[in-house]
Amino acid sequence: MTTTTPGTAEVELAIGGMTCASCAARIEKKLNRMDGVEATVNYATEKAKVSYAGDLEVTDLIATVEATGYSATPPAPKRQDDAPASGGEPAAAPEADELKPLRQRLIVSTLLSVPVIAMAMAPALQIEYWQWLSLTLAAPVVVWGALPFHKAAWTNARHGAATMDTLISVGTTAALLWSLWALFFGTAGEPGMTHPFELSIARTDGAANIYLEAAAGVTTFLLAGRYFEARSKRKAGAALKALLELGAKEVTVLRDGREQLIRTEDLAVGDHFLVRPGEKIATDGVVVEGSSAVDASMLTGESVPVEVAAGDAVTGATLNAGGRLLVEATRVGSDTQLARMAKLVEDAQDGKAAAQRLADRISAVFVPVVIALALGTLGFWLGNGAELTAAFTAAVAVLIIACPCALGLATPTALMVGTGRGAQLGILIKGPEVLENTRKADTIVLDKTGTVTTGKMTLLTVHTAAGQDETEVLRLAGALEHSSEHPIAQAVATGAAEKTGTLPTPEDFANVAGLGVQGVVEGHAVLVGREKLLQEWAIELPADLSRAKSEAEAAGRTAIAVAWDGAARAVLEVADAIKPTSADAIRRLRALGLTPILLTGDNRAVAEAVAAEVGIDEVIAEVMPQDKVDVVKRLQGEGKSVAMVGDGVNDAAALAQAELGLAMGTGTDAAIEAGDLTLVRGDLRAAADAIRLSRKTLSTIKSNLAWAFGYNVMALPLAAAGLLNPMIAGAAMAFSSVSVVANSMRLRTFRAAD
Repeated sequence: MTTTTPGTAEVELAIGGMTCASCAARIEKKLNRMDGVEATVNYATEKAKVSYAGDLEVTDLIATVEATGYSATPPAPKRQDDAPASGGEPAAAPEADELKPLRQRLIVSTLLSVPVIAMAMAPALQIEYWQWLSLTLAAPVVVWGALPFHKAAWTNARHGAATMDTLISVGTTAALLWSLWALFFGTAGEPGMTHPFELSIARTDGAANIYLEAAAGVTTFLLAGRYFEARSKRKAGAALKALLELGAKEVTVLRDGREQLIRTEDLAVGDHFLVRPGEKIATDGVVVEGSSAVDASMLTGESVPVEVAAGDAVTGATLNAGGRLLVEATRVGSDTQLARMAKLVEDAQDGKAAAQRLADRISAVFVPVVIALALGTLGFWLGNGAELTAAFTAAVAVLIIACPCALGLATPTALMVGTGRGAQLGILIKGPEVLENTRKADTIVLDKTGTVTTGKMTLLTVHTAAGQDETEVLRLAGALEHSSEHPIAQAVATGAAEKTGTLPTPEDFANVAGLGVQGVVEGHAVLVGREKLLQEWAIELPADLSRAKSEAEAAGRTAIAVAWDGAARAVLEVADAIKPTSADAIRRLRALGLTPILLTGDNRAVAEAVAAEVGIDEVIAEVMPQDKVDVVKRLQGEGKSVAMVGDGVNDAAALAQAELGLAMGTGTDAAIEAGDLTLVRGDLRAAADAIRLSRKTLSTIKSNLAWAFGYNVMALPLAAAGLLNPMIAGAAMAFSSVSVVANSMRLRTFRAAD
């Protein structure tokens, strides 16, 4: 959408045709050269955010992008139910349409390439006219299957740039053209021609050599890598979709004294709407009537449900866990806290440019050198009186041996094996750019609720008065709490049932708003709730229970008093329980060189108690979602590389801002989509395993690139000297590829730490 401010305007353009991070940098550079323009182009989200002077038009910006060789379109006017960021179904269509052609190219190219490679590598399969069958199968792969690479290479050439696409296009085209020459004008097309396996180096004019298997194989391998990269990148904006999906879709409003069901986006400021128990609050507002407990943990990180009554503010997308509420809407649409959080996630994603692939960085230098070497080889041989055929053979041999078969396998194979092994261990790695960040990370920021702790209220401790039986206390208190819908009451009831078995049925049950519950259980008049509830019945806590209550509250736990028949009997401690594996996980993260920091929206007493128990020294508590982002930015400003682990909506923006975001798979979709790594298990130890696996995968990719690049470097002088026998070249390329694949397969042996 375009927004106008004095003298300037802003627009977000959808960019098409980018194949690597250098494309985004090129577009950004061109836009920023325009007078009055400030632009940021994000390769991951395929968007350009542009601020421009008022005398320019959006069409001028689009024209500049198109002149650079890419496409640009302004966003269409969006409604909440059909915008890509809103979670509406129509948003999925562009993704399916974009991936389908690439998937088709991959499938067709694979089916055609396999027999070509098999015939070239196995002399037993080289029937009388096998070379012509190879041409028939390989030509569509190189011409049609590799078309995206050819187009990208042409675009790069027009702007004086070279990437992996350039090397792929030049190498595969050269291999095909030389094979055509050898088949039609040389001796390669003669019946019965074979590629004999001769381990010798001898000068040849190339008239009997074809390189169709190299052209088809490289194309197919690179298409596979491009497809899986594109599928992962398409999900870059899904965090926003997941955020807005949290909101209620419909709401019951009171208009002219009547209840009316409308869509949430049709709410207006000042509308009064109903929120029944178990429903989400539709938008930010103020309670007009009723009282309840609101579960805001997804937004605030506060583990204990918040009691609200008339006059209290409530936030959209939080859950009404108790009674019926009548709320007046105070903020709607883009002004709500949920929408502002979505904006935070979007800004954080835009500020974290995708890392350029290692292979592209190598090819940026390697490609121009290879092309220059090929031209130099041609000139050298012609200048020394060699025949045109021999000179051209040597020059083309340089291009062919440089064709990055193993280089193209280096990243995809390691990533596929590493991510596959990760999936078996409950670790999902989103893409190759994530791996570099795991190596750099030195600080790990941990959310508390749902990450270090279970995220659920749990009965932890029972303090009984002198002479009282714990089982009897739990039976009577649990029976009464079982009839309440309050989350804390349910925690008591669940804990009591686990320890005592079947709970009795209460009589005359009543909920005392904001204080607790009361009723008759097995002939006893029972009270369960705050100390104030007991005081209203003139019941005082004895000294030992009062001390236990104070200590529990000092530790950030919720203390619940239990009384019956006019006397206080016990104090129950309820809190968000720490996961049993969290302390071990912190030790493992420290062993990886990471400094842990606990970051939470919960109160400081709770946070410090949790941190002390699991072994974390630094605590940052009582922070709002936007403050979490600021904390990550502050740490980054201090020169630290930050990894963030979280599970809630309140963590999504911070996960996107951090260099490395690890989302607990037991958390919300918003957190999962904003993270770089997803930990399917709700076990924090998986974070340490994820970082170890990612670092090992990155190390494997680098060693793969060293192998692949090394073969090219060693073989290029032989090719330039005209001494490259085609079978030696084929054997070298095959061995290079096998080495890369074998090295990648070692990742299958990765084990989670015991």
